[in-house]
Amino acid sequence: MSRNFEQLGIGASLASALSETGIVTPTEIQGLVIPAALTGQDVIGQSATGTGKTLAYLLPLLQRIDSEKREMQALILAPTHELAIQILRQIEWLVEDAALSVTSAAVIGDVNIKRQIDKLKEKPHVLVGSGGRILELIQKRKITAHTIKTIIIDEADRLLDDHNIAVVRSIVKATLRERQIMLFSATITQATINRALEFMKEPQIIQITKRPEVAKEITHMYFLAEQRDKIDTLRKLVYLLGNERALIFINRSFDIENIVNKLSFHGLKTDSIFGSSVKTDRQRALEDFRNGKVQLLVASDLAARGLDIPEISYVFNLDIPEDPQVYLHRVGRTGRCGKEGIAVSIVTLAELDLLQKYEKTLKINISAKRMSGGRVMDSGARKKEEKR
Repeated sequence: MSRNFEQLGIGASLASALSETGIVTPTEIQGLVIPAALTGQDVIGQSATGTGKTLAYLLPLLQRIDSEKREMQALILAPTHELAIQILRQIEWLVEDAALSVTSAAVIGDVNIKRQIDKLKEKPHVLVGSGGRILELIQKRKITAHTIKTIIIDEADRLLDDHNIAVVRSIVKATLRERQIMLFSATITQATINRALEFMKEPQIIQITKRPEVAKEITHMYFLAEQRDKIDTLRKLVYLLGNERALIFINRSFDIENIVNKLSFHGLKTDSIFGSSVKTDRQRALEDFRNGKVQLLVASDLAARGLDIPEISYVFNLDIPEDPQVYLHRVGRTGRCGKEGIAVSIVTLAELDLLQKYEKTLKINISAKRMSGGRVMDSGARKKEEKR
């Protein structure tokens, strides 16, 4: 029997914040990591992309922060600026929705260091960022390493490789011995584990190697379009497929407003959610989508994490991700509970290779389609391209 978040030890305010956005049942990695993390134990966690690793470490971390102390208490190391900002946005969303008095800040390279130093004077509880800049600020004594009680290493296979391990070691050594270290990745080799054991204390190793499978009830198809014509192609498909309720995924949050405006202009009831959505706007958009007031919901991957909305007929990929597991995570929003669903990708010629990657990795067939005479028809587009 599945346990809910409160049964795992997560407080009511955080559990309620998750519930408001449709996240009710913990994923497998969350169910195993959260109880161990709440005790302060070191953890090594591995599971596929899209299985909820970020929440697996953020929920216990935020619960253990002593918000009455005005001091830095946690570091989250990420290999890219983009991931660091995504993690920060998720922290801000959880803190706001759960009404927690936890503060956070991003500390990344290639950003004005003086502004970051000014921000650090406020003593944010949680720092998210790149290892090089965090180490630099520790060495400048702008980050008080002796108050750090938790270090989280995201995408550990990259941060513990030959190029980055020295920086991570230096950061860990700068903190006190009595601290918790947790590391996570979609893939973790034995070499990565061996390196981690150098500075971890009897970690609980949680490895979920079974990848989620694509539901057989989902039909996958794609339509070719020039990049500039993608939104117009989407609009035509929505009308052609019967104005059913659909999720539209994009890669870049800053495109959302433009997409919503264009679809709304053509009479389609459209709204959006994205990583930095204001709480009330996000809740309104989700509620309107659930009750049918909104037909199309445009979302970024970050904002859609954990969404559980029944009876979504279609998932559109207006932009397609490079990681097949992210594709799986997106299309898994349809075809639930034995019902049929359709995943539609609108792609350029340059993106066809990614579709082949999806098919090979996920063992699915993505059919080439075209619109003609008010109908969706099979197309030999990919075969023609392969002959060139």
